[in-house]
Amino acid sequence: MHAPADAHIRFSLHPDHPPAVVATTSGPTSDAARSHLHDLGFRSTGPTTMVLARIDREEPHYSAKAAQLLQQYGFSIEVDPTLQEEIDTEWTWANYPMPWCTRDEIRGVGAEAQRIHDDIAEGRLIIHLHADDGHNTVAVGSWTTGVRRHVHLGGENHLRLISARFDDEPEAIGEFHRLYSVAVRPGPAHLTDLEKTFRQVLRGQTPASGSAKSTAGVAAAPPAALGEHEEFLTSFREENPQWEKYRPYDDTTIASHESLTVRAEFDHEARHRTDTAWKIAQYNGPVGERLWHATLTVGTPIPLIRELLEHLDAPDPARAEEPHEPLRAAGWRHPAWTTCRAPNRTIALDHVPHATADRWGLYGGEDLDRATWAVRLSASVGHDILTQLAGTAAALAGPLPTPTHRPPLAFRLPTSVPQQRRRVR
Repeated sequence: MHAPADAHIRFSLHPDHPPAVVATTSGPTSDAARSHLHDLGFRSTGPTTMVLARIDREEPHYSAKAAQLLQQYGFSIEVDPTLQEEIDTEWTWANYPMPWCTRDEIRGVGAEAQRIHDDIAEGRLIIHLHADDGHNTVAVGSWTTGVRRHVHLGGENHLRLISARFDDEPEAIGEFHRLYSVAVRPGPAHLTDLEKTFRQVLRGQTPASGSAKSTAGVAAAPPAALGEHEEFLTSFREENPQWEKYRPYDDTTIASHESLTVRAEFDHEARHRTDTAWKIAQYNGPVGERLWHATLTVGTPIPLIRELLEHLDAPDPARAEEPHEPLRAAGWRHPAWTTCRAPNRTIALDHVPHATADRWGLYGGEDLDRATWAVRLSASVGHDILTQLAGTAAALAGPLPTPTHRPPLAFRLPTSVPQQRRRVR
């Protein structure tokens, strides 16, 4: 059933991030228009504005198709002349690595890369490991549903494609380790510059406002500076004599609780962002088996380390609620079914249901895709510990930000009619 023609949609190039496209809606049936736009790939950035941003940079092409479809539905459509010029321009990638592809085939490759990117960003495709093979970024991941859903990926941005499919996860991961050996790294690769810009656009941010927003969040939870962990270890031992400290090696200090069931190991040589500075474990007796373990990287904020050690010193089973509860109470959100993020996007809690070694992950920083610190805990860690850490993380992230809305964009109508031409990007 077509919507009545009493809603108006105006398409224009994004003022800060062309060729991304902004759709501005007005009229009594704007909600219906926005619903259709969402189905066509647009995402809301304000009460009257939506944006189409694609990793394959084909926004003008897909916005033209959207405009044609919405016009058939009965909406009033207006396309800004500057955008129309982009739509009429035949362009191609400079130095495209598959020169035998036709323009339609290139667009098909980009569409597949876009689908992979969106599935990763929205939590439908989980990346287990990545590597640099010397030419490309490669990865292994699993879709949460589907047949032969375990895949190897190769390439970045508009060139990321599936290189192999597998029936089960262990087979996919094992083959990935065999192929890339010592180059394998955990989790997804760092975001490319284009992916960072893409996410800024979808959040309705300009580069300046995006940086300001992140910086404000990081101020609430600064990573530990070099040397802070050593100072904390010294002061913690002085304040808590029930912990015995000894240094079996020059680069390692071990703190053992008087119960002989908890042990913390600190690496004095850890310096880089991703280095493990702490290894903490709990056992079921002085000579018993390990119950669970955790690793903490160099920049982990001191309050999280203190909370973990103090809780192990005096456990509080009464706090064994569902770990996400204190985060929900602080306004954290679930952008993906395995992830819970602070409102200012500076700290996140990940839960990987089928993992054993690192089932829970708490990490933070100015850019969560390049976290400056991380706490990882094994599958058998108690919910009381997770709840305590989550509560501390919520306090570190700070209060809920005041909501703001981007105002409708103002446009100036060009007077010239664009000419069709060919351009190379």
